Amino acid sequence: MEVIQQLIGRLHPLVVHLPIGFILAALLLQWYDRKNNEWSKIIGLLFQWAFIFATIACISGYLLYKGEGYSFDTVKFHLWLGIVTALFSLLMYLRLTAPSKIDFIKRVPVVLFSYSLLFLISFTGHLGGNITHGSDYLIEPLPNSIKSLLGVGPEVYEMPTLEEENWEEAILYTDLVQPILNTRCVSCHNTKKEKGELLLEEENGILKGGENGAIIEPNDPENSALYARLILPLDHEDHMPPKDKDQPSKEELDIIKTWIANGNSFDKSIGEMGLKKELFHSFFPKKKDDTYPDVVVAEVSADTISAIKKKGFHVERVNEESKFLKVSCINKPTFSDGDFELLTSLINQIVYLDLGETQVTDAIFEKLSTLPHLTVLKLDNTAVTGRNIETLGKLEYLKNLNLMGTNFEEVHLPKLKEFKKLQIVYLFNTPVKKPDQVSKPKEGELFIDYGGYDLPKIATDSIVF
Repeated sequence: MEVIQQLIGRLHPLVVHLPIGFILAALLLQWYDRKNNEWSKIIGLLFQWAFIFATIACISGYLLYKGEGYSFDTVKFHLWLGIVTALFSLLMYLRLTAPSKIDFIKRVPVVLFSYSLLFLISFTGHLGGNITHGSDYLIEPLPNSIKSLLGVGPEVYEMPTLEEENWEEAILYTDLVQPILNTRCVSCHNTKKEKGELLLEEENGILKGGENGAIIEPNDPENSALYARLILPLDHEDHMPPKDKDQPSKEELDIIKTWIANGNSFDKSIGEMGLKKELFHSFFPKKKDDTYPDVVVAEVSADTISAIKKKGFHVERVNEESKFLKVSCINKPTFSDGDFELLTSLINQIVYLDLGETQVTDAIFEKLSTLPHLTVLKLDNTAVTGRNIETLGKLEYLKNLNLMGTNFEEVHLPKLKEFKKLQIVYLFNTPVKKPDQVSKPKEGELFIDYGGYDLPKIATDSIVF
């Protein structure tokens, strides 16, 4: 009997469309026949069939609700409005075909029934769609810009995080396991939609298990349904979450496995469980890349970049999210001081500029000082000597300067030490004399890299291939 009830319940998505079709067809014919009233009996017959199939849809929907673990709060409005839709279909049928002695129905304007039914099938169907597909189903395909205008911007999933400084103090279940379950499992296993009679919102539900019994075998993740079903092949009928849902990452699976393998405690800290730090590296906040300036700049149009590339420059973003640019003259060795004007449309976006092995001279320094966000500058193997290099002191973000293979004069070296953010200068193969003792790099101090390092020989250096 239970199997038959479940089968009838699962026919609901099929059956529910029949009364909608009958009602819409009847309403369209009614509008078309509004002046002649010649098709009242046919229209009444359509509403009769709408009532019959709406009643069947209500019954199958109720069985679906009982058999699939939905909470009453989730389905109640959809259910009650479905019943009202069936009743209004019956009333419309009686209004059009019943004998005149049913006066109270005859006194109700047909148009009132018509608009009521149109509203009922629209809103009831919308609520049913929300139950099946989620409340954001209609707006999901919209561009993010439109979603933002509607105040329903896209949700971006981020893995739970731990503070690296006190990671051992975190409670494994509270700070990692439950947030993972909330994101991957709770949408189907909550108090409103108790699928499989399983609740994964809190401790009691997890320990109670579902319709098939316990989901955790202490210290045995492979035989615990909570973990074992997560690692089944994606196409396996028992795999969870369903393959059309977002899947947990390897790191999240490892956390679930570790939690069960270590006794699935709900209150022990990571330190108390004696777990290694390596397991949690993925959950530490990603260190912010502070290589380039933390400022907002306008995006350069694709047409502008394309035009620059056609002139021989290599141009690329520093990363996918950034609007800053790297520009290189690797394919334009003829670049000279006067050619700088070709880059004026990118002045605010250039943070990395490679002019190595080009024809630039000391006259380029004044022009380079107009790049407000320049961070990395390569002038290796050019004709610069350092005269007027102090003009680069205006660049508050300049950190890395490559002068290898130039005729840079030692007299200008003190000027570089006055630059605010400059961290490293490469002077290998220049007239600048390398000191006998070179100190190691110190944080916050300018490091001069003279190159010419003597590396110890290793056995493979003498092998002839």
